[in-house]
Amino acid sequence: MSMLANSGLDFILFDTQHSPIELKEYKDAMAAMRGKDAAPIVRVSANRADLICFALDLGARGIIVPMVNTKEEAIEMVRACQYSPLGDRSNAGVRGEWGEFENYRDYLDAVNEELLIIPMIETQQAIDNIDEILSVPGIDVLLIGPSDLSIELNVPLDYPSDTYQKGLDTIAAACKKHDVVPGMYFIPPGMDPNFYVEKGFKFFTMPWAPWALQGMENGLAEINRD
Repeated sequence: MSMLANSGLDFILFDTQHSPIELKEYKDAMAAMRGKDAAPIVRVSANRADLICFALDLGARGIIVPMVNTKEEAIEMVRACQYSPLGDRSNAGVRGEWGEFENYRDYLDAVNEELLIIPMIETQQAIDNIDEILSVPGIDVLLIGPSDLSIELNVPLDYPSDTYQKGLDTIAAACKKHDVVPGMYFIPPGMDPNFYVEKGFKFFTMPWAPWALQGMENGLAEINRD
């Protein structure tokens, strides 16, 4: 984890939605990232204040919540992430790496300002409510769940389809209007990341394991082992 955190990635995602690993089992891995370049981001399994609090207390610098479909759900997420007066996050002392502060209020304000708050858009209902969701102060990135959204749009895993791409364009345009960064949870197989960059998407998870394997294979290929 320490090596990955200094590999050039902007963040490392710890997933607890589609993973057999419990959130608190990531404690040591996240601790190994302290002082490294990449930020730890956690995807919780549901829009629940207790799960968000656990992740933040472990030192997460970004929170991803799946299946945010309405303005009310977005408000609940943001308030669970932020300290008073902007939110309802319970205080458990300084958690995570946010810098040095002269007083505690400065720490609270820094977290409220710098924490990445990232709801996931995965349904037609969310697209229908996109402007209301994006009107909620505090949202930094709107993250598309590619497979779930394609299923919702009745084009299961057909990522190049016109129907799916029209949905992406609607989301990207709304994000631009509200000054929120659009993101893709993953780049669909066989598609060029730059295709999405040209649409305005700027936040992605990437297949680091295949990249790492490719790097090792390239390194070994340069060694004469005959």
